[in-house]
Amino acid sequence: MPYMVIADDRPGASRLRAETQAAHVAYLEANLDKLIGAGAKLDDDGKTPLGSLYLIATDSREEAECFVAEDPFFTSGVFEGFVATRWRKAILDHQSFIPQEMREGRHVR
Repeated sequence: MPYMVIADDRPGASRLRAETQAAHVAYLEANLDKLIGAGAKLDDDGKTPLGSLYLIATDSREEAECFVAEDPFFTSGVFEGFVATRWRKAILDHQSFIPQEMREGRHVR
């Protein structure tokens, strides 16, 4: 089961984020096989980054945490911290992956 990692930017890190952007993008693109999805968390203005969200294809919390810990945004100090939790895909890219058991009201583990 994949992991969702939510990272929060350090207050005042917008300049450092901009300076590190190219290295961050290169890191993500070099690791596409590990990513289900990734993107910036934005303020309500739709422009100001507040952090990042990763959906990482791994069954290991350690691998998920290591992936983010090696991201240039983390190593340079853009991220204040992050939290990794397991993620069960239900709907993605306008497609439902909800198991029949859940549609029938039965809990799925």
